Amino acid sequence: MAVSAGERIMAKGTGRTGERVLGWCALVAVSASVILSLTVPPDAEQGNVQRLMYVHVPSAWLAYLSFFIVFVASIAYLVTRKIRWDRLASASAEVGVLFTALTIVLGMLWGKPVWGAWWTWDPRITTTTILLLIYIGYLAVRRLPESPARRARWCAVIGIIGFLDVPIVQMSVTWWASLHQGPSVRLLGETTLAPIMLTALLVAVGAFTILYAYLVTLRLRVGRLEERALGEALSPRLGPPPASARVPEPGEEVVPSA
Repeated sequence: MAVSAGERIMAKGTGRTGERVLGWCALVAVSASVILSLTVPPDAEQGNVQRLMYVHVPSAWLAYLSFFIVFVASIAYLVTRKIRWDRLASASAEVGVLFTALTIVLGMLWGKPVWGAWWTWDPRITTTTILLLIYIGYLAVRRLPESPARRARWCAVIGIIGFLDVPIVQMSVTWWASLHQGPSVRLLGETTLAPIMLTALLVAVGAFTILYAYLVTLRLRVGRLEERALGEALSPRLGPPPASARVPEPGEEVVPSA
């Protein structure tokens, strides 16, 4: 029942109307986030370099969200064997890889003036890099010349197992000694940020979430077009369907198969 409800929501959200609405909402939300993040006061200790937080943290959030959707869609595919769930997992993984890489790059830009180095083998950075490599491998498996059904099963398994690294990334600053600062906002509502900074951060997270939904919707449509183009390209090579699979033309004699 839950799977069917999810399929209906996905069908409505990924239609052309839903794509346009998400696109405009993403544009407005991201614009509002940029304006707000540039107008809030700078951090008392780090100065303007701290403004990277309003892109770095939402990018990390989108990485988590993307791979959670891969996790859920992979389970749904193994349960239902419906290709739409495999498409969703693939699209979300691509977006997740993009924002995980962006998270690492922004972290390096932030780390240089604060830590004095572009890169350290900090637990948060290391586990995030492992996460990126897992899902790059996931996308590489999707390029293997295997049957679509077998490839989808392999990817579903990788998508489920790979998600186990997400809580490790999140908890790495708590479990191990780390240069990386702890979470600025905790589950119980505790925060180390000033109210205006917290507002700007939450707006940025919301804007990036809408952007994620738009990018996934766009990628799903491109994926459907790619599949259609591939099917049309292969159909001349496969030749016409057998007589038993066609409706005979008037006056055409159908020879029964042996």
